[in-house]
Amino acid sequence: MEYISTRGGTRAADFEEVLFSGYAPDGGLFMPQSIPSLDRDTLRCWSSLCYRELVKELCSLFISAELVPRNTLNDLIDRAFSRFRHKDVIHLSRLKDGLNVLELWHGVTYAFKDLSLSCTGQFLQYFLEKKQKHVTILVGTSGDTGSSAIESVRGQKNMDIFVLLPKGLCTQIQELQMTTVIEDNVHVFAAHGNSDEIDEPIKELFADVNFARKYNLMSLNSVNWSRIMVQIAHYFYAYFQCAPSLDTTPLPVVEIVVPTGGGGNITAGCIAQKMGLPIRLVAVVNSNDIIHRTVQHGDFSLAESVKATLASAMDIQEPYNVERILWLLSGSDSRLIKMLMEQFSISKSMKLPEDLHRKLSETLRSCSASDEDIVGAMRRCWEENQYLLCPHSAVAAHYHYSQPDRAHLHPKSSCFFLSSIPRCCLAPASAAKFQDAVLRAGLVPQIPPEITALTAMQTRSTALERGQDWAQVLRGWIEAVVQQ
Repeated sequence: MEYISTRGGTRAADFEEVLFSGYAPDGGLFMPQSIPSLDRDTLRCWSSLCYRELVKELCSLFISAELVPRNTLNDLIDRAFSRFRHKDVIHLSRLKDGLNVLELWHGVTYAFKDLSLSCTGQFLQYFLEKKQKHVTILVGTSGDTGSSAIESVRGQKNMDIFVLLPKGLCTQIQELQMTTVIEDNVHVFAAHGNSDEIDEPIKELFADVNFARKYNLMSLNSVNWSRIMVQIAHYFYAYFQCAPSLDTTPLPVVEIVVPTGGGGNITAGCIAQKMGLPIRLVAVVNSNDIIHRTVQHGDFSLAESVKATLASAMDIQEPYNVERILWLLSGSDSRLIKMLMEQFSISKSMKLPEDLHRKLSETLRSCSASDEDIVGAMRRCWEENQYLLCPHSAVAAHYHYSQPDRAHLHPKSSCFFLSSIPRCCLAPASAAKFQDAVLRAGLVPQIPPEITALTAMQTRSTALERGQDWAQVLRGWIEAVVQQ
């Protein structure tokens, strides 16, 4: 399996090279040169596998046995999931009114990003130990990625991680999960800006090819293919848990509803679909609705500003993984993708070609939810099930509750699609991380003791003020830390 850039300007690379990269050298994102296709017999065979075995099977399709022998790969994945609180790693809760919630948040930081980052951390360590090499990891976070990335590499001697968080725009718990990790290889920066603004200095450092090469810069954001790859597995798990039977022809369809910010998770879903999994995908967003507008109208353009919402990890204006989805749907037309993304880079606005927009709207449905919708879904789920949703999961539940086959709402709802097929809503985080949203819904937070303990712990971070050259500040820190 080899990987190429969505913009076509780089040679093919293997999994190890892609793992240690951020953006491709031409500014694109790495994708497999070909997507494996699974037949009906394989799907039937896989349907009895537990989640961790599905991860192993899927990863073995994208990582050659020459690079990582299969037994070693299995051990790395077992080690990655050893710290998860649930014996099955992830868990499906079947609630009233046909609401199926796939809990992806049983890892150390109570967020779904623990799934892919725990595996990615193990893959990194495997190659670094073999090569006796050091890397510098650069991560921008809107809330959950930073803490998951830190947990995946904390204390490792051959990795230093630099995390930029948007000060005041994460929840207190999300911020504390980063700033309370006092390790020599962990460096946290609290930036006075939003999620899109903190991506700019990171892109600038990766674009400085000499600097990136000298300090072995890499990313653990979902620009990293390894993150996408591991996330494909929970679509298969969701399908097998929710499909009524695999004995019918054609195989039954399951609708999977995906809370969407940077677009990495929905990209994994599009790849699962391309591999032959019979799923219908719904991208659900908050008031930062660029993906919704792109699906509905082909309008991939920035709004005037990022809106702060209750689903703060989805407060993103530039969902960079859309580039991967468009590349997939264009039939790997890297020339077209390069032209479209360069146009977007200059004008922050891009209209999809008619054919590409048609393919996108056939592949994805979409829905946006206001804070009022989020609170309403959280409240309803609690009243019917005594089950607390985080605000991001509630965006998905809002879509479910707005469907006429479930809730008989008025057909002018922006999220109205007639459907009687099984539906699974992905739950990316635990409500325990979002106490303010729980209180806003008039509900009582349920806080695990390890999260309560964060407030009494020592913290450490460096402020990045407006007016400073953030890229230059980071450059200085990286040089000083690595030279030690």
